[in-house]
This record gives sequence, C-alpha cells and structure tokens, in this order.
Amino acid sequence: MPTVKKKGFLIFHNFFEQLKSMDWIQNLLFTTDSVAHTAILFAFVIVVGVYLGKLKIFGVSLGVTFVLFVGLFVSHFGFTAEQNILNFTKEFGLILFVYSIGLQVGPGFFSSFKKGGMQLNLLAAEVILLNMAIVCVIYAIEHSRVSMPELVGILSGAVTNTPGLGAAQQTLSQLELDGKLTEAPEIASGYAAAYPLGVIGIILAMIIIRYLFRINNEEETKRLEEEKEANTLIPHIVTYKVENSLIVGCTLKKLAELIDRNFVVSRMQKKGEAIIPDDNTTLDKDDLLLIVLSEKDEEALKAFIGPIEEMDWEAIHSPIVSRRIVVTKPEYNGHAIGSLRLRMGYQLNATRLNRAGVDLLVTPNLKLQIGDRLTVVGRQEDINRLASRLGNSMKRLNEPNMITIFIGIFLGILLGSIPLSIPGISSSMKLGLAGGPLIIAILIGRFGYKMKLVTYTSTSASLMLREIGICFFLASVGIEAGGSFVKTVISGDGLLWVFWGFLITIIPLLFIGIIGRWYYKLNYFSIIGLMSGSMTDPPALAYANKISGNDAPAVAYSTVYPLSMFLRVLTAQLLILIFV
Repeated sequence: MPTVKKKGFLIFHNFFEQLKSMDWIQNLLFTTDSVAHTAILFAFVIVVGVYLGKLKIFGVSLGVTFVLFVGLFVSHFGFTAEQNILNFTKEFGLILFVYSIGLQVGPGFFSSFKKGGMQLNLLAAEVILLNMAIVCVIYAIEHSRVSMPELVGILSGAVTNTPGLGAAQQTLSQLELDGKLTEAPEIASGYAAAYPLGVIGIILAMIIIRYLFRINNEEETKRLEEEKEANTLIPHIVTYKVENSLIVGCTLKKLAELIDRNFVVSRMQKKGEAIIPDDNTTLDKDDLLLIVLSEKDEEALKAFIGPIEEMDWEAIHSPIVSRRIVVTKPEYNGHAIGSLRLRMGYQLNATRLNRAGVDLLVTPNLKLQIGDRLTVVGRQEDINRLASRLGNSMKRLNEPNMITIFIGIFLGILLGSIPLSIPGISSSMKLGLAGGPLIIAILIGRFGYKMKLVTYTSTSASLMLREIGICFFLASVGIEAGGSFVKTVISGDGLLWVFWGFLITIIPLLFIGIIGRWYYKLNYFSIIGLMSGSMTDPPALAYANKISGNDAPAVAYSTVYPLSMFLRVLTAQLLILIFV
C-alpha cells in the first residue's frame, strides 16, 4: 500500500511540474501545424459561436452565423491555423452545407413553380435582381473606394446568404488559380459588416409594409381562411350512403368512370357487414361507403352518390383494421403504388400516403419513396404480409445512406468543375463547390429514386449534416479573415459598408412588398414569407411565423426558397466574373 501511495504522489507531482512549465499550453494554443491546436481552436469557436447565436435581441437572434464573428475575434488576437487546413475545412464544410440544403429542397423544387408558386417565385427573382442592380449602382459610384469582391461580400451579408459568400470565394480562388488574379481579394469582412443589419433590415421591411398598408393581423387571418382552397393532395375522409338509384348495380370501377374525380373507396358496409371492396364490387341501395377524396370534391360526390352519414367505423365489430406501413426496403424506392397490386394480391386498400409530414391522396401512379408511410385498410394478417414486403422497419430508416451522399458530392464536384462559357465574359464560369453540389443534390432529391438512389435522411441527420457543414465553413472564414478585419472594417470604410448593406437589404424588399400588396393583392402573411425566403433567412421566418400565428409565411418561404438559394449562389459568381 505505501508503494501505491508513493507512485500516486509521483504522478501528481510530475503533473503539476508540467503545469508549471506551461510549454504544453503554449504548444496547444499557438503551434498552428498541430492537429490538437486546430481541433481545439475550431471547437472553441463553434461552441462559443453557437451559444451566443441563441441569445435574442428584441426577439431576434443571429443563429449559427455568430460562429463567424467569434472566428474573427479569436483570429484578431493571433489564434489561427495552417492555411491548407483552413482551405480544406472551409470548402468541405460548404459542400456539406449546400448539398444537404439541395436534398431538402429537391423534392419540392420543380413543383414550386406551379400555380401561385410561379407568381411568388417571380417576385423573389425580382428581389434578387434589384439586389444586384443596387450593387452595380454602388460600384459605379464608389468603385474607387470599394472593389466588386468586397461588394459581393457586403451583398451576401445584406441578404444573409452564406452559400453565396462561399460561391464567390470559390470563384475568386479559381480565378487566382487560373492566373487571372495575383491574389484572391478578401470578401468575408464585407459579409460580417453587413450581416447583422441585414437580419434587422428584413424584419424592418416587414414592419414598414404592415404600417404602410394599415394591416390588421386578425383581418388577414380571416381573409386567408376565406381564400384558402382545398389542396387536391390533401386527403379528406367522408362516409356516403348510396341513395342514387342510377348508380345502383354499378361496379366501383364504373362509378369512378362516371364521376371522373380522384377518390378511393376505403371500406364499404353491406347489410351491416364491413368489407374491403375492389373494382368489381357492385353498389346496392343503402350501402355505406367510406371514401378518401379531396375536400373540393365532397359536394360533387354527395350529389352523385347520396347524403353524407356520420359514422364511427372503428366501432363496427369487424376484422378490418387501418394501419400505417413504413416503406424501408430500397428495392421499392420509385415503384408506383399500382405495381404492388394491393387489392388482388393482398385484399387491401391504400387510402393515403404521408411523406415528410404531408398527407397525399393515393393514386396508382404515385411513386413510393423510402420513408413514406402508407395507410392501408384490410385484415391484420394481410397488412402484416404487405408490411413484411415493404420493410416497415424504423431501425432501417435510422441507418445513414452514405452511398447516396458521397455519390452526390462526387458528381457535384465534377459538375462544378466544368468550365461554362458565357457570351460577353472573357473568363469561363464554373458552378464551383457551391453551385455544383447544390444542383446535383436538387436533382437527386427529386429524381434519385429513378436511379434507385435512396435519398431519405432523417430530419435530425439532415440537420446535423447541414449544421456541421455551415459551422466549419463559418469558423474557417472567420479565422482566415480575422487578422485584417479590424483594420478593414473598423479603421476603414466599415460604417459605409454597413450603410450600403442596409440599402441593398431594404430597398428591394420594400419595393416588392408594395408591388405584392398593392398590385397582386397578396396576403400580408404570404408577403413576409416571400421576403424571408427571397433572403433565405431563417431568423426572419421565425419572426414572421411568430407574428402571423399560421403557416402561410412558412408555405411562401418554402415555395421561393429553392429558386432563391440557387439564384443567390449563381448571381454571386456572375458579379465576380463580370467585374473582376
């Protein structure tokens, strides 16, 4: 025992002697080629940045963007890392960030142009064009004081778009690599100067539009409810009683041809017995039909079939049950529901499908995707057979689809490296490490199932991938730019940059907000969602959701977000290529 105590004493003695020398602390904090130094530096910047980003000022927080400001702060005091490490972390973080965004918006990217979405997307595109126009005017007037790369940084901060900043930096690096620039100008300082007032400017534009048109939130909510039309994709469940003598004796297949509406007969009650009908089931007087349909078709079917009945189908003693099955087997990714032959092979009816939280009305041509939840009606044993076929394993959904992610990144980098010639521009344009992965991710998110690629990623995994990417990118940008930030912004034209950024933010939003309300008569809640989406700004959306109390801002935001994100990345590169 004394020997053990002596050894313990020696260990602690040596430990405290090491503490006294402090050499290890100096090596850890200031040896830039050390892996430990780089890791602890990034960890500190990200932890402090994310924590400070959660603090709210007047109900608004800057979110993860605060990582950039912490990186600038620590770099100003001499804490930095090797340039090669910073370059890799910055570019790879950007790839992860934009790729995860592309997968998220991909399924709804093309459908966002339909119907009212086209109008909202055109307005969002006009906001982006006006942002560019103001940048060009400022450059024409003040080109002796500010370079276009610095203005693009100010633009990216003013519209709170980090991928645009990354795309511009990537383009500058490529121009330097191609020998068109002696060194890539620093643009992160402009972004950091303009970003805080960019967030505030978006919210201020919302408030000005509200008071300019004397908008009352309660009246807007009422107007929104009155104007809201039933979405044909949202299923509505109604029980009808067959009383129309003209359809008595018809089969369900014939009934569907006569009515020519999109509906599914889930269950049927004949003489007090609940059954699962098929296309050849005939209709008798007083039959009860449980039908899944679009709400706007409710009255049409009522006029054709008979009155609506209030009925609790679950109270009927019957072997027929309704269950949800999760599609988890990759081989059914992209298969049409009609190919499953549910009625003939399983005596089941599929009534609706839930995808990413949205209920869709089932049609034979609707394609299955991994993670879909299919609601079927029938006997429990038949449902179990179908569940075994489709997978129905939540554990399988928790497994990350690494192949799809890195196939997409590989193809995205290839696409981003292809030189594209643009008439009137001497330098060829490349989509770069921001644009290439973004486009590929959008295409895979929408059409990946056709190539048997599993695009499903759980919400938490997708969010983790996106947040890790943006944190690495912002930390790298901040650490890289921090040494010259104070001199450039505070000692130089920093306040002027803030003013220019504010003009870039608020003028287009006010103009489009007035046009949207005065000319297009848009609902105020849709306008503020449009403003947030055109600036791809989640804090502004959070504020819009808070004051509206409904999902109208989020719907408008998600409608314009995909195109806005794509255009922000593209236009940032175009400004660099045209003016540098």
